[in-house]
Amino acid sequence: MDPNTRTPSTSHLLVETKGVWTDPRGAFLRDARALAEAGNQVQLLCLQDAVTAAVRDASPHVKALLQAGGELWVDDFSLAQRGMTDARLEPGAQVVDMARTAARLLEPQVRLVWH
Repeated sequence: MDPNTRTPSTSHLLVETKGVWTDPRGAFLRDARALAEAGNQVQLLCLQDAVTAAVRDASPHVKALLQAGGELWVDDFSLAQRGMTDARLEPGAQVVDMARTAARLLEPQVRLVWH
């Protein structure tokens, strides 16, 4: 293989459904950061109680993921169900709907990890 030819990185869609209080060590979020640091494209989708992790300054692990180049996706329905539509989210967080999530999930190069 030609060393000057870069192979495309793997894309990962990691789905977190649990609140930050269930895993204070942030193992799943640290895994997401490590994937991003390794050059992979990473979207962390926060669903259900995990949307609380997207609130500004709620999780140092979310900040680290963003600093490593990962993307933070926050489910619009989960925010609405928790009365958090006006919450101040981490800079760079993207509020997404299920149509965007489903489209991403169906891309052939995307690997899904659900927590």
